[in-house]
Amino acid sequence: MMKRLYTLLTLLVLALSPVFPQATLKVQAPSQAEVGQRIRISYVANTQDISDFQVGDFTGFNVLYGPSTSSSTNISMINGRTTRNSTTTFTYTVVPVQEGTLKVPAAAIKVDDKTIKSGTASIEVLPASQPQDAQPQNPKQGGNQQQQRQQQARQPNGQISGDELYMSVTASRKKIYEQEAVMLTYKLYTLVNIQQISGEMPQIDGCHVQEMDRPAQLSLKYERVNGRNYGTAVWKQYIVFPQKTGKLKIPSITFDTQVEVQNHSMDPFDIFFGGGSLSQMVRKQIVAPAVEIDVMSLPTPKPDNFSGAVGKFSVSASLTPDQVNANDAATLRLVVTGQGNMKLMKAPSIRFPQDFEVYDPKENNKTSNTATGAKGTITYDYVIVPRHGGQFSIPPVEFCYFDPEHERYNTVRTDSFHLAVAKAKGQPVAYTREQEELNVLSNDIRFIKLGELESEETDDFFGTSSYWLTYLLFFLAFVAAFFWIRRQQKLNPNSWTVKGKKAGKVASKRLKRASKLMHTKDDAAFYDEVMRALLGYAGDKLSLPTNELTKDNVISTLTARGVEQEVVDSFIAVLSDCEFARYAPVSDTNLAKEKIYQQASDVITQMNASLKSHK
Repeated sequence: MMKRLYTLLTLLVLALSPVFPQATLKVQAPSQAEVGQRIRISYVANTQDISDFQVGDFTGFNVLYGPSTSSSTNISMINGRTTRNSTTTFTYTVVPVQEGTLKVPAAAIKVDDKTIKSGTASIEVLPASQPQDAQPQNPKQGGNQQQQRQQQARQPNGQISGDELYMSVTASRKKIYEQEAVMLTYKLYTLVNIQQISGEMPQIDGCHVQEMDRPAQLSLKYERVNGRNYGTAVWKQYIVFPQKTGKLKIPSITFDTQVEVQNHSMDPFDIFFGGGSLSQMVRKQIVAPAVEIDVMSLPTPKPDNFSGAVGKFSVSASLTPDQVNANDAATLRLVVTGQGNMKLMKAPSIRFPQDFEVYDPKENNKTSNTATGAKGTITYDYVIVPRHGGQFSIPPVEFCYFDPEHERYNTVRTDSFHLAVAKAKGQPVAYTREQEELNVLSNDIRFIKLGELESEETDDFFGTSSYWLTYLLFFLAFVAAFFWIRRQQKLNPNSWTVKGKKAGKVASKRLKRASKLMHTKDDAAFYDEVMRALLGYAGDKLSLPTNELTKDNVISTLTARGVEQEVVDSFIAVLSDCEFARYAPVSDTNLAKEKIYQQASDVITQMNASLKSHK
């Protein structure tokens, strides 16, 4: 008994005691930098019981400061099990003084008289970018050369030049076949602190376009162009399948961006006393150039069984089950595997016996986009129902596609299938569809009766008093329904007249809801509510249905109603600010939200006054 009690107490103590993981030491460093740029190198240990810390020589770096030490502890209890996570971080601030691949040295710590070592890391150091008319900087001074280059390159009026921020576009191939995939890559190059960017591929006539999936958060990578180190990132990628031949022109795309720049015009005293900011947001439009691609037609003559697929494919098939009773279902599964325009190809045609009832195939698409088109498998399930007993053969399924690499048509085939069908209970011997049609025809034929035709006399309703009474009742019912509908339209609270009168009150309620969201962390909800207030007011006041509530329709309707152009521009500007802020929150969110809220309230008041004066 005592032994069992001791065992239980031991297990309880172990369950409630903290769990200490094995001590580790890891190095954290950026993968890229440039000569003269300040960077941080950290060594992170998962314990605080450290008696000693040693690090190797930072060859190729000038150490400005370090190590600075910080620690943190997190204790959690889950299902009675306590977990304690402690970390200690040793941070160095260094400046690379030479270009090339520099090695970050390993470090070592002592934990309970045991030495724990970290690994090493490599940093690709690019040459320093030298702006025009700028003196070279001594790397040992440790200045942030990237920020200084941005400040020196910035034009006095806050504008951003074309060589500081631009977008390039490249096509994976410039000459392709019809239906063959080509990938367009839009790459961002920037020397400035970009906060937000938006822009989409317009619709292209005669093309099927699919956007490649991209990470939600993109990280910039240094790339040296014309002696300057640009931050680069692949912003968008599209797969284009041309549906017609000839010269295909991919139009240019305009991207709207917001860039944070230094506010040189701000008074230092205003900044010191909280009256301004050292930075400001600047809008910049960048245009990715157009691309022209030569699209060749597929060779002729095309095979009769051509599926429309372009790429490389294989097929396999299976029949389940291979023995059924008449009027029971079987499934022929056809699997097409490959890479190309899989989402555009047609389901293969299969020659089933005439006695079978065949349903449209069920398609299961398991493909993903790649640089050369969709890749994966598409499964087609053909449900077949034999109506009579017998032994049936299903011929091989042929799948014909065009191989652009070898510039030829290929046909792949499956095996043939045999299906044994037992006759249903009470069913006669098996017979073919032709026999069935003949039997039906023989039953459908009837004798033609000869002689004079006899007709039955019927009373004529047209022109009688009952006819005219019925006509009068229908007419009176129509008039009554007409006036009732008109009255309901006047009383209907959803009519455009009533909506127009209540537009201001509805917008005021929405703005009040937006004011409650102003000082919360839900920025998206705030901007959505402001946009609803603006668009809802415009729609109700201008009698525009929701599906016609676009910026162009609002502008044209306001102009036609005599609203001043300045008011129209203000309305569109507030909407644009909401859209930008909705997806690109700025640092001082409360100040930005208060500004947009006030602008929205003012522009609704101005529109209301202008519409009243032009009635």
